Amino acid sequence: MLSGIKKVSLKILIVKPSSLGDVVHGLCVLKPLQDKFPDSQIHWVIAKGLEDIINDNTIVQHTWVIDKDKWKQLSKLKNTIHEIKSLSTALKTERFDVVIDLQGLLRSGIISKITGAPVRIGFANAREASTLFYTHKVKTKNDIHAVDRYLQLVQALGCNTENVSFPLPAIPPTPLTQHFTKGQYIVMVPGARWQSKRWPAWNFGRLAAMFNDKTIFVGSAAEQDIANEAMTYAHGNAVDLVGKTTLKELIKLIEGAKFMVTNDTGPMHIGAALGVPVFAIFGPTAAFKTGPYGQHSWVLTTNAKCSPCFLKTCHDLHCLRNLSFTHVYEIISSKGQYIHKINN
Repeated sequence: MLSGIKKVSLKILIVKPSSLGDVVHGLCVLKPLQDKFPDSQIHWVIAKGLEDIINDNTIVQHTWVIDKDKWKQLSKLKNTIHEIKSLSTALKTERFDVVIDLQGLLRSGIISKITGAPVRIGFANAREASTLFYTHKVKTKNDIHAVDRYLQLVQALGCNTENVSFPLPAIPPTPLTQHFTKGQYIVMVPGARWQSKRWPAWNFGRLAAMFNDKTIFVGSAAEQDIANEAMTYAHGNAVDLVGKTTLKELIKLIEGAKFMVTNDTGPMHIGAALGVPVFAIFGPTAAFKTGPYGQHSWVLTTNAKCSPCFLKTCHDLHCLRNLSFTHVYEIISSKGQYIHKINN
């Protein structure tokens, strides 16, 4: 255990503002911390728009929401300075014993520092000079999954991490989600933030058309054109909810899905965290680092020689284009315990 930790009851702050998939991965530290320090309080710094992943979590007592996207805008500099000062005052008032920086960037390092906590833990190989703000730096390998890296930080506190879980809050049904019966639909995510991560949208549509169960396309409003193309090829066997769900509704829909087919996206990690069977399509990124984490997850890839390249755009995209929807269909079909009825 790290030196400086003497109390059994601690006030702990986790700094992991974004992104969606990374925050879901970060949930893995909650149960080990609760088990090790059962009488402690746990707070979380989260980015605006993602707070519903943490809100109503039975392990987290308080969320600190920051508008990090505005922090990047020079036109909002005055407001940003004011927000940081207010945040600094509020965090110092809390008198945290331990801060765990799962983000490992300059902004998260500064947030860790301004708390005034006597123990501030982060990665020894964190970026953007954030290590300057830590009192304890934990050495981790770069060639392991992000979840395993996060767990190593709480292992340094003496936590047992043998049983990995991702405690998402319980989400009640909404008028939108009540239209769909659990286990009788498929969720597909045809979009992705990077252009290079997007399996051609028509593949999702053709794949959706092959199943008796209806498919729900989900994603952000910015991906509507991708959804429109997928819908064109789905021949009426899909529902377009891209840009039409709240984050809570997205979680609820994924929770009830028979299985997911998805690009490398945040919703993919929600599915894996909930134990939903996930068929994840990977091209430019490394699944062993950031792929779906769980027993009911499969990574589909062409194993192109140039992959993983980590390029956000690509004029060729043969790593994804060479993966046919018929091949994906065959892989899913082979998992017969999940697919009961498939069209010929």
